[in-house]
Amino acid sequence: MSERQFYNTIEKSAVAEFKDRGSKFIAYAFPVSSLMAFKEKLNAIKKEHPKATHHCFAYRLGLSGDNFRVSDDGEPSGSAGKPILGQIDSRELTDTLVVVVRYFGGTLLGVPGLINAYKTSATLALQLIPVVMKAITERYTLQFDYTKMNDVMGIVRSCQCRIVENDAQLFCKMVLDVPLNRLHEFLFKIENLYTVELTKET
Repeated sequence: MSERQFYNTIEKSAVAEFKDRGSKFIAYAFPVSSLMAFKEKLNAIKKEHPKATHHCFAYRLGLSGDNFRVSDDGEPSGSAGKPILGQIDSRELTDTLVVVVRYFGGTLLGVPGLINAYKTSATLALQLIPVVMKAITERYTLQFDYTKMNDVMGIVRSCQCRIVENDAQLFCKMVLDVPLNRLHEFLFKIENLYTVELTKET
């Protein structure tokens, strides 16, 4: 199996509402790329809905597939967080958070009813957002004489690299995220530029 070169994520947020037998479920989908961003979004939702009965959520971060978390926030075990994560995973998304806020309407929905409500709410929110395919990248540091700047920038542009850091002086240092699908081309071109030092970041 060849190495994955792209991943799916979202770049916009969305809100959707679902009602069942008096209970109201409000689903929020967000792009997040760190635990800090997740905590900020969750706290903001809790402040916005302080009287909600439950604030259930699921997120998946990074490319390894093992950085995820689900919370039923007081609902029966497995009835909220897992169905929400299931919708994130069915779209093969990462760096994505879905929070579903529930206002209890007086009628118990039972576990099957809850699973359906949380799953449907998450689906409705995610359906509003286009899935974005992004290139998986590797990070490299280049060090070179300023006279090579034009040559280096030409390669950076042609290989669609993202400049993370650029210290342009007499002797330059540049940190780049290089898309995996352009990596061979990038390395070949850079290695043909004599006096450019290349280091892969771990």
